[in-house]
Amino acid sequence: QVQLVESGGGLVQAGGSLRLSCAASGGTFSTLAMGWFRQAPGKEREFVATISYSGGRTNYADSMKGRFTISRDYAKNTVYLQMNSLKPEDTAVYYCAGRNAPYGDSYYMRTYDYDYWGQGTQVTVSS
Repeated sequence: QVQLVESGGGLVQAGGSLRLSCAASGGTFSTLAMGWFRQAPGKEREFVATISYSGGRTNYADSMKGRFTISRDYAKNTVYLQMNSLKPEDTAVYYCAGRNAPYGDSYYMRTYDYDYWGQGTQVTVSS
């Protein structure tokens, strides 16, 4: 069973940056496609970014393109989300997700695509 633990959330002013980390254990990290999602109060969980198991393919929600970067470190079994130019509307709980990828080097953008989830980390952006 894969366990995912997020860290790196916090309070930041608008225009600032944060880097979220998601440490994976209990599985083979190099075979997992990974994603980041977020959920603001009263809203549904939404897609943020995803990366394929090789790291060679990534995709982002339109509102995050150019501001957020997803990456992964196989030596540390960790996936990162670098968030720059943060806005108050980025305030949410951010979740890391993972799944095995049996169909090739694909990425996944829907919550129901993922089997494993972390507990979430709060990001608050003040104006």
